[in-house]
Amino acid sequence: MRQRFKPWAKEKLQEYPEIVAQNPAELKGRWHEYFGNNNPIHIEVGTGKGQFVTGMGKAHPDINYIGMEIYDSIIVSALEKIVEENIGNVKIIRENAQKLTDFFEPGEVDRVYLNFSDPWPKNKHEKRRLTHEFFLAIFETILKENGEIHFKTDNQGLFEYSLHSFSKYGMVLNQVWLDLHNSDYEGNIMTEYEEKFSSKGFRIYRTEAQFRSKN
Repeated sequence: MRQRFKPWAKEKLQEYPEIVAQNPAELKGRWHEYFGNNNPIHIEVGTGKGQFVTGMGKAHPDINYIGMEIYDSIIVSALEKIVEENIGNVKIIRENAQKLTDFFEPGEVDRVYLNFSDPWPKNKHEKRRLTHEFFLAIFETILKENGEIHFKTDNQGLFEYSLHSFSKYGMVLNQVWLDLHNSDYEGNIMTEYEEKFSSKGFRIYRTEAQFRSKN
């Protein structure tokens, strides 16, 4: 989905350094100082307009959330939600997921969320998929031991690929939902994409995959 370019977005993101990490590399190992507490840290990679991460922040005030998105014109909508609703436990990083190890110490993050990630359907683009082993190695590094990835998508092909990728990497699939909205799962916070696709009858897939201990 193409987003309208907002030339003012970059400047607005710079106006809120207490919400938008202007230089996240300087916060490596110090994110609890930025949040002002020692609560667990959860990251959503590809946070879009922020409906999920802000919803989670409101539902779980005892958890620190970070929404990561690369496009100013998109993530500025997340900033607006945070400011408007005064959500103190949600922060933003405007960066690429490939740089996560530059921003977080090993074991500094408690959970990673991947919601409706770009499926990159062509085989030549496989390494761009966020559930490819390249990114799994990055997530494993920043996550605590036995950390989890919670993954949602409407794309059956990407879901099947991801289940295989998680298993091949040696992860444990703790839960798998093949039709989330027609299941007994409670507490689901929908993304903008999820609302759109589910309203059109698309099935939503979800899994919770856990890294194994290296010991």
